[in-house]
Amino acid sequence: MLLPEIINLRKELHTYPELSGQEYETAKRIWKFAEKHAHTARIETFGKTALAIIYEFSKKGKTIAIRCELDALPIQEENNFAHKSVNIGISHKCGHDGHMAMVSGLIFWLEAQPIQKGKVILLFQPAEETGKGAQMLVHDKKFEALDIDYVFALHNIPKEPINSIIITPRGFSAEVQSVIIKTKGKEAHAAEPENGINPALAISKIIGEMALLNHTDSHLDDFAVLTPVHLWMGEKAYGISPANAELHYTIRTWNSAQMSDLTSKIEALVEQICRMHKLDFSLEWLEYFPASINNTECNDQIDKAALENGLEIIEKNHPFRFGEDFGWYSKKYKTAMFGLGSGVDSPALHHADYDFPDEILDTGIRMFASIIQNILE
Repeated sequence: MLLPEIINLRKELHTYPELSGQEYETAKRIWKFAEKHAHTARIETFGKTALAIIYEFSKKGKTIAIRCELDALPIQEENNFAHKSVNIGISHKCGHDGHMAMVSGLIFWLEAQPIQKGKVILLFQPAEETGKGAQMLVHDKKFEALDIDYVFALHNIPKEPINSIIITPRGFSAEVQSVIIKTKGKEAHAAEPENGINPALAISKIIGEMALLNHTDSHLDDFAVLTPVHLWMGEKAYGISPANAELHYTIRTWNSAQMSDLTSKIEALVEQICRMHKLDFSLEWLEYFPASINNTECNDQIDKAALENGLEIIEKNHPFRFGEDFGWYSKKYKTAMFGLGSGVDSPALHHADYDFPDEILDTGIRMFASIIQNILE
């Protein structure tokens, strides 16, 4: 039975969202909730806002971390319900409020369990949306000292049947890398562009060549999506032929090897085109999300938990296209992430009218509880 404390926490977190790296009040709310209900656990902090509620049992055994995310998005909420965001231009449009509530809900289950061995870590991670939170934790010596064996997480998935479990054997999410391509030419009078070096033709050529690198069929092993997200050149000054331009892209593949090959191709074509047009250039790589790899043993545990709870299982033969910094844990630990259907009529993630459905809170808690129980037993 879903306790009202969990629903109330979810709505409170939704009302007071915070951006990546600024989740100070959100972390305090989780801390206060844990202090009130987690009587047999200890709380540890990492960095500025990450925290873990740690249950350590009497005998040695496996250590399982259940991870959720603290941060919200820079999106103005369009909903008008009682728990709408009070922070202008910020809202929980990815469902991290619900993910936090599910992981917090495990406190009540863990407090009541006669578990004898092992360790359970309820991990509240900042800055997932920027790809920096998990990266910070996996390089933190204090976090490393927890000696984690397994890390599990879920993400709610709109447009899938409510309370269905989505399993992705090949990995949960894509490898994502963003890049800023900067070019520098020479200004001239607009009446005499031949006396300068205008970057327009080079930029158009780069865009055309980048488009040829797309392989957008998700079923392909060499899947690649190169999305232009921002373009700037010159100023709104009609007497000047500009010198400088910037082109921003976000790039997705299924794994690190493909990403490495793709970034090499991009660097080569940018260099070739810019040199042809006598432009200076630079590339700045940023917002890296490693592919989230699902360990076979961990995936089997998810499958087993879904069957035990009588839940519909939907298996996808390829990862989701979005980025998830959970991939940083995949580099060091046995990991798996699964999808939890949030309803075919639910607004999509990152849409201004999205709200996490409370109907799936209990399902997430039961899934994690079964996974913990099965591994520790």
